[in-house]
Amino acid sequence: MIARKLLASVALSTMLTATIPLSAWAQNVVTMTTGQIFRSIDPAKVTDYTDYMGVVNLYDGLTSVEPDGSIVPALAESWEVSPDAREVTYKLRDDATFSDGSPVEAGDVVYSVERLLRINQGPASMLAGVLTPGSVTAVDNKTVKFTLAKNFAPFLAVVPAIFILNEEAVKPHEGDDDAQSWLATNAAGAGPFTLKAYDRGTRLTVVRNEDYYKGFPENPIDEVRWIVVNDEASVRAMGASGELTMTGPFQSPDTYDALEGMGYKIENHPTSSTLYLKLNNQVTPTDDVHIRRAIALATDYETIREVIFPGNRLTTPLPDTFKQFHADDVPEPKYDLEAARAEVAKSKYAGQPISITLGFLTGIKYQEEISLLMQANLEQIGFTVTQAVNPWNRVTELATKVETTPAVNQIFFSATYPSPDSMFHTQYHSSAAGTWASMEWINDPEVDKLIEEARGTGELDKQIDIYKELQHKLVDMQSDVFLLTQVSKHALNKCLEGLSIIPMRSFGYDFSRYSWNCD
Repeated sequence: MIARKLLASVALSTMLTATIPLSAWAQNVVTMTTGQIFRSIDPAKVTDYTDYMGVVNLYDGLTSVEPDGSIVPALAESWEVSPDAREVTYKLRDDATFSDGSPVEAGDVVYSVERLLRINQGPASMLAGVLTPGSVTAVDNKTVKFTLAKNFAPFLAVVPAIFILNEEAVKPHEGDDDAQSWLATNAAGAGPFTLKAYDRGTRLTVVRNEDYYKGFPENPIDEVRWIVVNDEASVRAMGASGELTMTGPFQSPDTYDALEGMGYKIENHPTSSTLYLKLNNQVTPTDDVHIRRAIALATDYETIREVIFPGNRLTTPLPDTFKQFHADDVPEPKYDLEAARAEVAKSKYAGQPISITLGFLTGIKYQEEISLLMQANLEQIGFTVTQAVNPWNRVTELATKVETTPAVNQIFFSATYPSPDSMFHTQYHSSAAGTWASMEWINDPEVDKLIEEARGTGELDKQIDIYKELQHKLVDMQSDVFLLTQVSKHALNKCLEGLSIIPMRSFGYDFSRYSWNCD
């Protein structure tokens, strides 16, 4: 298999033993499939799980996150929060270096944040109104201070998503676009891996930085090759040929069964990732709450969750992994076609043909099966259904305008940082509109107010009350159809160890945490 100790041929070893060290021809290489393209490897522009998968291996932030959600040191060895929670000061590690060997300094942090704010994409949305130009200052070469424009309770949880660039390496390539063109195909970080090859539509390859300041476990992974595979037959073929080391988490049950039969191990991990039918609240016919409720009632949750794509129940926009914040009194959604017909009859579209478009991703078998099941059910209650099948880059493009966003979209969303704010602000605040994560286009001032109130208070009890009220409001307006929380499932080579689920987008795919262990 590609993901194994690769040995040179006898002929080559005879010729080259004297000149090539063992480490050059005995590498632990992982080949992982993903169903989505890597839209960007620029840390100021990343938004989805594949983007973050690449960036967490190429870059480090001041802090990182553990599987239990705790914030731990990374480039920063420590931090202090002022009594009013408006200033946070980070002390950088003395031994922290970029992949080119140059030291990580406070000026690099200032540069990275200022660039992030200027570009105003990706992680910048988490910090809107919180950090402004000049908010981050270098106290000395190894100390950096963040001054918040307003109280922001989740700030410490957001910081791991601010990846630090090597200012000296980036500035010569700034041009007239803040080095966006250069960083689209190059990396300048302090992460555990360096960029070897990148083709936006097909693959990404990184290699281990042997001088990584945090070090590696025994038998580390030397190279990771992500291959974009848009159909399950190809994933199974890679497994049969031995090319595959690890699948992404979105395969069908049939594919997992087939790979297990080939000798791959299957690992299951509960997650906070959620699968929704995002309902565009601004276009026909989902601009009517009764139509949105009818769609929810026409959803066969049990079949979806237990047969098509196994997962756990989801009753509100917030998964119950956020236990203390979850509104447990919201009843589980039910499948009831008669009740769905009654909701249609209450709508402004009653008594007329109702056309609706269901969007899902190209080549994703479980999404196709869910969409066909939805079509069969909706047609029974009077809808005329059109299926809109698009690759991920087209989905993100359609999401930028309310009029091009389909009425119904199958979207997975997971916490970008370990706080309920990451589930609500990115999806439901008006400032987030125009992204794939916010295809609901709610634009509701009351929702915005609740999100902002929760962000602005440091009182835990008050946050809990606000988040529970917010869940009730979104459920009542039927912002989405809440399908399931994902049980993350991967097929892995039996020698690969280290997979764990971290409640921050794709941080669990940081391959410096993995190792290759075989007897």
